[in-house]
Formats: sequence, C-alpha cells, structure tokens
Amino acid sequence: MVVGVKALACELPATLGVPLARWHCPDLARRAVEQGLVASISDTTIWRWLSADAIKPWRVRSWIFPRDPEFAQKAGRVLDLYHRRWEGRALGRRDFVLSADEKTQLQVLTRRHPSAPAAPGRPLRVEHEYRRGGTMAYLAAWDVHRARLFGRIEPTVGNEPFDRLVDQVMDTQPYASARRVFFVVDNGTSHRGQRSIERTRRRWPTAHLVHLPLHASWLNQVEIFFSVLQRKVLTPTEVADPTELAARILAFQDHYEQIAHPFEWKFSRRDLDRMLAAASSPAPSVSVA
Repeated sequence: MVVGVKALACELPATLGVPLARWHCPDLARRAVEQGLVASISDTTIWRWLSADAIKPWRVRSWIFPRDPEFAQKAGRVLDLYHRRWEGRALGRRDFVLSADEKTQLQVLTRRHPSAPAAPGRPLRVEHEYRRGGTMAYLAAWDVHRARLFGRIEPTVGNEPFDRLVDQVMDTQPYASARRVFFVVDNGTSHRGQRSIERTRRRWPTAHLVHLPLHASWLNQVEIFFSVLQRKVLTPTEVADPTELAARILAFQDHYEQIAHPFEWKFSRRDLDRMLAAASSPAPSVSVA
C-alpha cells in the first residue's frame, strides 16, 4: 500500500490521464482511492509517507538537457581556464582570463510616485505604476582571477558594442601587454561562432574568444556579478531618465570592484563528468513489487 502510493507519486499525472501538471497530496489521496490502493487516506498520511523518502512531486525544478555534441569538450576547457590551465599547461603570469557578456533590455522605469523608505514595522514601499523610458544594454567583463570589472552602457547589443568592450579591456594594462587574454563568452549574436573569434583576433592578436557550449551560461562567471547587480541595483528600479540608470549601474560597478574578491569557483572537470553521466542515465524508478 505505502509503496503503491509512492510509485503513484513518481508518475507524471498526464501519463495516467489525470489533467494535472503535478501532484499535490489531496490529488494523490483521491487517485489512490480511485485505483483501489487504499479504502481511504488523509492528506497528512500521504505527506508523511512521501517525506520518509524525500518525495516531493509538488516541487518543480527546471533543467535543460545538454544538446551540444561537444558540450564536455567546450565546458571542460572553460573550467580549465578558471583553474588557470589551457591545453594541459598552467597559465603564466602574463595570461589573463575574463568572463564577458551582455545584460540586455534594461528598462528605464520612472515611478508615478516616489518610493517610501523602510520604517519600523514597514518595508520599503514602491509605487506599482510607472512610466517607461526606453531600454538599454550593459556589457561587462570580469577578470576571474583578479576581480577586476570592465563595463559600458550601450543603446543595444551587437558586434560593434561588444568590440568596444573588448577594446576597453585591451587598451588597459596589464592586458595591453599581456601574452594572452582569454574571453569566455556564450553564443549570443554579438560574439557567436568562428567569425567572432577571427574578428577579435584581427583587432587584437593576443585576445582569444573561448565559447561555452549551448545553454551553458551558468558556467559564465560574469553572470554571478549580473545577479548581484540585479538584486542590489535593478530591483526595484526607480530612475528619472536613462542617464540616471546608466550612472547608477556604472557607479555600482566601481563600488563592487573595490570590495570584490575572485569567486570561489569549485566546479571542475570531474564534477562536469559526474553531471553529464547523471544526465544521460535513466531516472530511478520505484518498484511496486
């Protein structure tokens, strides 16, 4: 009886003809009675049985299956760079690794009434209505080993805005006189494919674009900084005009660089291999026998 209920909870409702996206305890209780697994049962009992095996079908976690045939190879070389290795050899003192990307469609929102600061027993209050003042893009590059930030505001993204970000880095020491400067990037249109590698190399012979696999932005360290920016500066947004939003973002960039340390990156090639092996293995099942 208990095993049968657990097996039911590990089935997708749609496969049993139930018009639900996921199970909750009341739904499982009704279905268990309908299938004759029990004569009657409470929601609390269902919850207690499932909790014993940490089964929580009401929870949802999004994921995406790696579909890049070279996922392991592309991700592995980026992980090597984070651990200061390239093509099996340790990086030298004149080699640098930066993680670069764009934060697009940043909305300029002007609240119809000013926000009220927090007070005893009252959180920050933000007016729900706003006026739109257009959008902008923020491009940034993060030195993963030295915790340095480079960033710029652009009206939109594209090849030329990204090239200007690379120029901004490469015009600055020690990158201008570096042996190699690696830029870890995703597959966005501003820096996609072999053409972007060749375009960057023509402009800066010591600059190397290293592409992540498809759907692997979670391996791009600058995304961690973007999440900090989102929490601390962009949520909620209340500015008078685009100039104010741009100034606020760049001011936070300067502030963050003063207090930042390199991210403690522990995910390695070995962790990647385990993750890919788990993703390719069949899901565990619950036996009713």
